[in-house]
Amino acid sequence: MPVDRDAIYTALKTVEDPDLGRDLVSLNMIKDVEIDDNGRVNVTVVLTTPACPLKARIEQDVKAAVMRAPGVKRVTVNMGSDVSPMQRPPEYARTVRNIIGIASGKGGVGKSTVAVNAAIALAQSGARVGLLDADMYGPNIPLMLGMCGEQPQIVSRKGDDGADIDMIIPPVKHGIKVMSMGFLTGDDTPVIWRGPMLNSALRQFLRQVDWGDLDYLIVDLPPGTGDIQISLIQLVRVTGIVHVTTPQQAALQDVRKTIMMFLSQNIPLLGVVENMSYFVCPHCHERTEIFSCGGGEQLAAEYGIAFLGSIPLAPEVRAAGDDGTPVVVSNPGSVQARKLIGAAEQLAAQVSKLNYRRSA
Repeated sequence: MPVDRDAIYTALKTVEDPDLGRDLVSLNMIKDVEIDDNGRVNVTVVLTTPACPLKARIEQDVKAAVMRAPGVKRVTVNMGSDVSPMQRPPEYARTVRNIIGIASGKGGVGKSTVAVNAAIALAQSGARVGLLDADMYGPNIPLMLGMCGEQPQIVSRKGDDGADIDMIIPPVKHGIKVMSMGFLTGDDTPVIWRGPMLNSALRQFLRQVDWGDLDYLIVDLPPGTGDIQISLIQLVRVTGIVHVTTPQQAALQDVRKTIMMFLSQNIPLLGVVENMSYFVCPHCHERTEIFSCGGGEQLAAEYGIAFLGSIPLAPEVRAAGDDGTPVVVSNPGSVQARKLIGAAEQLAAQVSKLNYRRSA
């Protein structure tokens, strides 16, 4: 009995994307269906992000649905992705589909650690990723990626007006393109600038860095609500902001101010990551909540935004950053790495949902 193509599509209409709440056919995620005379069916599914945390579930649901169609003997599901972009491109970094700020109200909460590991995790999933170190006063990204001493290449190209323009080719590490003020200054050279110079530097990093085609540009913002945050909002269309905090009230109090600043500028909140949530002793295995616990999740619930995950405090995360090999690379099977990878996947899901709502 030959397999009917319409029956395959009817079966696929029963499979929903759990995040978007609609079936794969109406979402145009079914890109190809091949049927041979022996009842073998190949289905190509294109998701909105390669880092989809529910990819395995969707693949399983597709296979089960197609197998229920009359005459089907075997199903092969090919999973692909096409990252959903913002509705309209930004003035700067036009080849970047999504610009995501990683923010914190207070310094020392591990914001850069989250930014670095999330960027690498997204790249490991198959996404095209860039990391912009916008913390001009404290550019730690080169150290955390083992890139101290790197020098970006500068090439001359024609601008939109036909004039020559110097373009910076960002170095690549662990599959991500990276730009930082730390590449341009010495390790112990302070950046003593006021607002206009900070704005000019950020403008150059967005306009004169050849980012190429990126699915995600992760921007590691400085703590607080200062010039860099305001300049980023003015220069580009930001997809959304991730807020990193530790659980204690002193950090949460400052994060609330950061959240309110971005809300006042109509910038979407993509979620909250609680870092240093707890510590598990490697000897007695007792869990200790050094900075309290659960404050980040409560904060997310308070503002009605996603909680992307809690990251335990562990010496190996610090050591991996100091050694220049982030934990998702040096020890991907560790609890900390799995938590960071999970947070990156949840972030990608939030971006997809946000862009879907915008397009709808």
